Amino acid sequence: MSLSALDLNLMVLIVLLACGILSHNSAVSIAAAVLIVVRITPLDAYFPVIQQYGLHLGILILTIGVLTPIASGTIPGQAILKSFLSFKSLMAIAVGLLVAWLGGRGVKLMSSQPDVVAGLLIGTVAGVALLRGVPVGPLIAAGILSLALGLK
Repeated sequence: MSLSALDLNLMVLIVLLACGILSHNSAVSIAAAVLIVVRITPLDAYFPVIQQYGLHLGILILTIGVLTPIASGTIPGQAILKSFLSFKSLMAIAVGLLVAWLGGRGVKLMSSQPDVVAGLLIGTVAGVALLRGVPVGPLIAAGILSLALGLK
């Protein structure tokens, strides 16, 4: 296949793969590589399934990762109880509530206004590649955007 025969979406994925590799971000690299493979093989028939369930599966895996220290006992029950007693821990709870709320707003915005998804993704990938961020930003960014746009 010649370069001129490549479609723009595939080229964007290749650029994202390169950005992930250059910034040593394995999450972006792996995600872009998997999607490239899916796109250029007969697996592309599964894009509707990936699009429908991918975000929810990712949130589930992220939640399991966050809860694992509690389940494994790395964070003892006493530490959890003490988190309601210190100012720093109470602030962490408040910030966690805010971020979860913003993420919920973000999911709604991304579902109802898909035209903003590309910008959110570009900003998130740029933040990951250039600022050493992590790729959980689209939901939070969409939540902040929904506030800025005055959406409910």
